[in-house]
Amino acid sequence: MTDPRLASPDDLAPAAETLAQAFAHYPWTRHVIPEEGYVERLLTLQQLYLAHAYRHGVVAVTEDRDGVIALLPPDAPDADDDAVEQIVALHGDRIGRLADGSPPHDGWTLETLGVRPAAQGRRLGSSLLVFALAEAGRRGARAVRLETSDERNVRLYERHGFHVTGRRDHPDGPPVWDMQFDEMEVDDMGAHTRTT
Repeated sequence: MTDPRLASPDDLAPAAETLAQAFAHYPWTRHVIPEEGYVERLLTLQQLYLAHAYRHGVVAVTEDRDGVIALLPPDAPDADDDAVEQIVALHGDRIGRLADGSPPHDGWTLETLGVRPAAQGRRLGSSLLVFALAEAGRRGARAVRLETSDERNVRLYERHGFHVTGRRDHPDGPPVWDMQFDEMEVDDMGAHTRTT
């Protein structure tokens, strides 16, 4: 297994493909993206979100691009008007399902973490998580929050120091867990630690 690294512009297209494969059966994306053209819509959304995260936050990949993670700082701008227009169109009549967002916070946000299905089980997700949290800590992050709609992910994040701060149940969709990693410090080796 190769160590994760910060992404370059050349990594973004293959990284988006990895994320599209990783999220092909993810409960939340299935809930908010129409079935018609689902695969193409999902890939285009991943491209848009990843490009935004690359410009304004942290994107890291494994050397073979089988794993990808992206985080945004609290001062990241909203997507530009053109991107928003594309996002709305890609979600189609399911755009309203995105309205129930997470509670406001002033920390960083782990936007996405995905591993290509054929590469799962090799601890790439854990490796990317450690790398990206350390990088965010070096950039001043003191807390990182995320959302997940897969209970297996809750256990993964808990192993890395996150805790559940809430759960939102949707009448016609999957539950969403809000999680947070608090009080980060970065040690001399670049690893993240909790101070509490």
